[in-house]
Amino acid sequence: MRVLISGASIAGPVVAYWLARRGFDVTVVERAPTLRKTGGHAVDLFRPAMDISAHMGVLPRIEERTTGTTRMTIHRQSGGRPISVDLAKIVAAASDRHVEIMRDDLSEIYYDAGRDDVEYLFGDSITAISPDGDVTFQRTPPRRFDVVIGADGLHSNVRRLTFGDDAGMTRFLGAYLAVASVPKTLAPEGEMHCHVGVGRMAAIYSARHLDDARLVFLFRSPQLHYHHRDTLRQKQLLRTAFAAMAPRVDDWLTRLEDTPAFYFDSITQLQLDGWSQGRVTLVGDAGYCPGPAVGGSTSLAVVGAYVLAGELARTGGDHAHAFTAYQRRMSEPVRRSRAFARTAAKTIVPASRAALWAVTRGIQVVSALPSPLTRTVAKLNTTGVRLHDSIPVPDYAAGVWQH
Repeated sequence: MRVLISGASIAGPVVAYWLARRGFDVTVVERAPTLRKTGGHAVDLFRPAMDISAHMGVLPRIEERTTGTTRMTIHRQSGGRPISVDLAKIVAAASDRHVEIMRDDLSEIYYDAGRDDVEYLFGDSITAISPDGDVTFQRTPPRRFDVVIGADGLHSNVRRLTFGDDAGMTRFLGAYLAVASVPKTLAPEGEMHCHVGVGRMAAIYSARHLDDARLVFLFRSPQLHYHHRDTLRQKQLLRTAFAAMAPRVDDWLTRLEDTPAFYFDSITQLQLDGWSQGRVTLVGDAGYCPGPAVGGSTSLAVVGAYVLAGELARTGGDHAHAFTAYQRRMSEPVRRSRAFARTAAKTIVPASRAALWAVTRGIQVVSALPSPLTRTVAKLNTTGVRLHDSIPVPDYAAGVWQH
C-alpha cells in the first residue's frame, strides 16, 4: 500500500517510521531543500510522546539533546529585584517524564529513525490531489497513492488542496510568537533570562550543544496584517511591540538585522473538527494545532502520528475505517488541548498588572515548594497542567511495537 506524507518536521517522520515498520510503501515530500537545522525554538515532549519515542529506539538521542535549561531569571519591567526560578520544579509539577529539546534536533532524530525505509523528496511540494489518489508535484512526475497524509503544519498545503481555501477555521488567541538566532555569548549557560511586562515577554536561552542562542518574543496584540513569509514586515512589527522595554531587550532587537534564522507567527488555534476526506487525512498542526507555544502541540503531534499509523496498520490499510478510528481516539485529547491553550495564551502573556503579578508570584511559589508537594497537587487536575501527561496512548500490541 502506497502512502504519501507531506511534511518532514515532527508528525511526518513519526507516522512515516511506524507505517514503514508495518510494511507500507512510504514517501515523504518536503518543501524545504533539506531538513531545517537552524533556528526554531525549544519544544516539550511529555510522557506519552516520550513513551512512543522510547519504542522507536530514539529516546537516548533525545535525552542527549535536551536544552539543559534548569533555571530562569525573571526581570520585571516595573522594576524590583529579579526573580530566580527553579525550572526543574515547574516541570515536575506538569510531568512525570519530560524533556525540552530544540525542534530542529527532534525533527532530525525522528527523520534518522526511519530514513532507510522511507523515500524522501526534498525541495518539492504537492500541487493537486485527485479523489482516486493521483498526485501531481511541482517537480516530481505524477504518481498514484492509496493514502495521502498532510503533516505540513498550521499553514498546510494539503489541507488547502483537500478542504479548500477557507478550511483553516482558525481562532486567533490574541498573541504573537517570534524566535531569532543570536550569538551564544549573549545567553548564560543553563539559564533563561526573561523580561516581562504587561502584554509582552522577551527571553534568551541556549542549549549545551548549540553554537548559538535563541531569542523568544511573545506579545499580545489585536490581529496584525502581514504575509507569513514577509520577514521584513514581521521584524518591524516586533520592534514596535517591544520598543523601550529594557536596554537589554533593545540590544536584542538590533540583532534582528543579521540573524541567520527568524520565525514569526500568530498564536492561532485550528478549529477544524473533521480531519479526513476520501483518501486524505491530516495529522499534527495541519489538522488540529492547539496554538504554537501554548498547547503542547509537539507531543500531540507525536501521539496523533502514532495513532494514525497504528489504525492504518490495524485495519490492514482500510483508510476509511482507520480514519474514523483515528478521529475517535484523538478528538478528546485535541479538544482538551485547545481548551488548555486558550487559557495558557492568556496566562503566559498577561494583559494587566494584576495578572502579571499573579503569574510571577505563582511561579515563585511553585519554585519554592518541595517538588513532591507540587507534583501531588498537580496530579489532582488532569485537564490542567497535567493534561499532556494524561493523554491516553493505545497499545497496538504485537505489530506496531515489533522491530
